[in-house]
Formats: sequence, C-alpha cells, structure tokens
Amino acid sequence: MGTHHRKSLTDLYGAEVGGEIRDRFTVHYTPTHGSWLNQAEIEIGMFSRQCLGSRRIPDLPTLRRESRAWNRRVNRARIKINWKLDRKAARRKFGYNKTILSGQRPNGLFGLQSPTENP
Repeated sequence: MGTHHRKSLTDLYGAEVGGEIRDRFTVHYTPTHGSWLNQAEIEIGMFSRQCLGSRRIPDLPTLRRESRAWNRRVNRARIKINWKLDRKAARRKFGYNKTILSGQRPNGLFGLQSPTENP
C-alpha cells in the first residue's frame, strides 16, 4: 500500500478514519539525489568539523547549547548539499560500462577470459 498519499488510506478505511490516520504521521519524502543516509552522514561530518572541531566540551549542558546554536545557524543559512557526483561521473569514476549495465556478462571474472574459454 502506498501510504505517501492520503487517497490510499481513505480508499481503504473511508474518508473520516483514513484522514485521521494520515494526520497522525509526518511524511518525509526520499530525496531525489542521494539517500537520506548519505545526507545524515554528511551532516554528522559537518557538525563534527564545524561545531565540535578539535576542542573538548566540558559538560552536557554546554554541548547541548553549542549544538543548538550550530543547528540554528545552519538552518537559517539554508545550507544545501552540493552533489558533485552525478550518474555519468560515477560511472566514469567506478569503471561501469554499458555491457555490464545492460545485463550482458563480460568474459570471465573482471572481464578476463578463463583458461577453458576459447577466444
């Protein structure tokens, strides 16, 4: 069942109950570039470098205050992730070619012929 749309729930449970169920959730859509996990890892790295740096934070209240201030600053600046590796660049970087992507198998392991195969 596709629950990203109100209609899927109202079709199954009716307008009133389906609407109530749907209103209980906050839907977070999958980003078009990269996964949410990539974005989380990038943000954790940014937090580590920009907020924590190489200093030692003495106690939990200070850590909370510093992290909230950093979070407000980043959200106000509306900083976005600049994805530099598009599909074509990834295929070049990681050596994908059309024969492998189209489902054809290359000769042997890593494109090498095995001793039993004839050229």
